[in-house]
Amino acid sequence: MENQEKDNYYMELALKEAKKAAEIGEVPIGAVLVKDEKILARAHNLREVEQRAIAHAELLAIDEACKETGAWRLEGTTLYVTLEPCPMCAGAIVLSRVKRVVYGAADPKGGCAGTLMNLLQEDRFNHQCEVISGVKEEACREILSTFFKTLRDRKRKEKEERNNEL
Repeated sequence: MENQEKDNYYMELALKEAKKAAEIGEVPIGAVLVKDEKILARAHNLREVEQRAIAHAELLAIDEACKETGAWRLEGTTLYVTLEPCPMCAGAIVLSRVKRVVYGAADPKGGCAGTLMNLLQEDRFNHQCEVISGVKEEACREILSTFFKTLRDRKRKEKEERNNEL
């Protein structure tokens, strides 16, 4: 498989993780961590379920991969994630020595892989990642926009119901 084909394949798996998150009411972000075409970890957001600020898909995947490999250095790995990593996740990606980050949708409010800033390629750090953006971008953006539209509609309906009760 060539790189673009691999990137599309693994991003599709990350999208499946994002769908799992949406099914349980989480912001639909999924991540898959791969080395030598072997999946080391899959994860999706669990922040609401676990009520933990750090339960982002990327961090959960990194943690699982470290346990799987028995090492904190994830050299030679590629992280596929449906949304551009936030500052916290970008920091963990750099510190765990992930080689490549492939993401789908840009995050204009918190993206730290090139949108607001680029922590993954900051040359003052002792490690930089290759960054590939826009893989399956439309599908990644669509799952997020659908989730938030549904959430807004539900909240609006609940508000209307409360107002009608008064």
